[in-house]
Amino acid sequence: MFPVWDQQPSDRSNSLSLDLFLFSAFFLDQDQFDNLDKHSQWGIDFLERYAKFVKERLEIEQAYAKQLRSLVKKYCPKRSKDDEPRFTSCLSFYSILNELNDYAGQREVVAEEMGHKVYGELMRYSQDLKGERKLHLQEGRKTQQYLDQCWKHMDNSKKKFERECKEAEKSQLIYERLDNDINATKSEVEKAKSQLYLRQHLVEESKNEYAAQLQNFNSEQWKHFNVAIPQIFKNLQDMDERRTVKLGEMYRSFAEVERRVIPIISKCLEGMVTAAKNVDERRDSGVVVESFKSGFEPPGDFPFEDFSQNIQRTGSDGTIGTPKTEGGKPDPKHAVARTKNKLWLFGKKPKAPTLEDLSHLPPEQRRKKLQQRIDELNKELQKEMDQRDALNKMKDVYEKNPQMGDPGSLQPKISETICNMEKLRSEIHKNEVTFPEDQRFDALLLSFSPEGSYTDDHSQEHRSPPQPDPHEFDDEFDDDDPLPAIGHCKALYSFDGSNEGTLVMNENEVLYVIEIDKGDGWTRVRKQGGEEGYVPTSYVEITLEKNSKGAVTYI
Repeated sequence: MFPVWDQQPSDRSNSLSLDLFLFSAFFLDQDQFDNLDKHSQWGIDFLERYAKFVKERLEIEQAYAKQLRSLVKKYCPKRSKDDEPRFTSCLSFYSILNELNDYAGQREVVAEEMGHKVYGELMRYSQDLKGERKLHLQEGRKTQQYLDQCWKHMDNSKKKFERECKEAEKSQLIYERLDNDINATKSEVEKAKSQLYLRQHLVEESKNEYAAQLQNFNSEQWKHFNVAIPQIFKNLQDMDERRTVKLGEMYRSFAEVERRVIPIISKCLEGMVTAAKNVDERRDSGVVVESFKSGFEPPGDFPFEDFSQNIQRTGSDGTIGTPKTEGGKPDPKHAVARTKNKLWLFGKKPKAPTLEDLSHLPPEQRRKKLQQRIDELNKELQKEMDQRDALNKMKDVYEKNPQMGDPGSLQPKISETICNMEKLRSEIHKNEVTFPEDQRFDALLLSFSPEGSYTDDHSQEHRSPPQPDPHEFDDEFDDDDPLPAIGHCKALYSFDGSNEGTLVMNENEVLYVIEIDKGDGWTRVRKQGGEEGYVPTSYVEITLEKNSKGAVTYI
């Protein structure tokens, strides 16, 4: 509490004490204001410095999230349907990239929340603090200025009172000198006496004015140091405490923003771990086998070509003779025909131009590509058919309700759709014809319409799958020695075997399997009587013997 001096001075020593007190009180008050001014400004500067720290932190989060998204985009390039990953290692990697993209999104959420709930709030509060601080300091300055004015009025009245007292003292001395002077006239004495009374009257007036101004100053000074200034200091203190509380809240909000995304980030990391566990080397190997299976038959043994058969030998010649085939000539057609153009499994694959009918591909790959092309064309055809049906329905609605539209306006679009359907059908037929004859049966089964689709439901007693058009088997049965059976099969349907190289079979007939399907949809079998031929693989239920050499899948 500031000391208050409220006694009226009676002499010059008391007047000097008052001046010294006023001077010290003024500077004490001014020092307090300067200190609070500096401290409140430091508090606002510190708050803005923390706001700057939060801004730089959220900029780091934004840059981090942006770099993560760029990284994900870099390693997830746009790819066509044919380039879709099939390996579990690739699928897991892309799953990890998706989780990383979600993780980047959470970093963006952190940056956004920090910008809105922390940085933005700090800057708004800083502006409010500046306005409030300015108001309180202005009030303090106004109070100090008012007290200064009161002091000036009091000081002026005091100086006036002092001057009047001095003048009254002079008048009194003059009057006493004239009153004691025998040579002074009566008028001069009366005049000095009147001047003395006037000066005494002025002294009383200045004295009363000085007393009033002093009383007013003491009152205002007491209010200043006991009411106004403490209230202003209290307001500044409350402002500073609220600033401190706000900083604590912002520290907590800063941490809460990060903590709220931790569960989602944990899920992203768990997703990455799950993706890592989904890597299956066996499945990837199976995809490789399925992707690059050629369908070629393993090459047979090259026959021995004996060029010395026309040379005469004596009966005693101990030279080991070369076995002769029927007719005296070796029959290399069966073995050589199977090895022609099929010996590049681990060697250098012959380069071939990319043809529209895919004839440059191995049989199995060609079948898959053609089937894929036919499936895509069928999907496009179905879309055109759906569009045609929708247009026809709309046309019927327009015909029944002419106010809704003109039916004739739809005819060009219907004609265009029908034209597109014909083009697609032609393209589908072209690709079906491109199928090798030994694989066309499978293509028909895969692209068969739902009304006549083939199912694998063994509970159906009567089935009528489409009849195949098998290829010619001109050179498949020239071997003299019958091939060993590698298993047996049961006929699920009857097959007429009308084409050359095929074998007639009846439903439920049991046959020997001597050569498994090489990817062309046909299996070579033998009847009990020794008759051999090919039957559709989908027509029989095959059981292979264990440790059979024939039960090997060649890639």
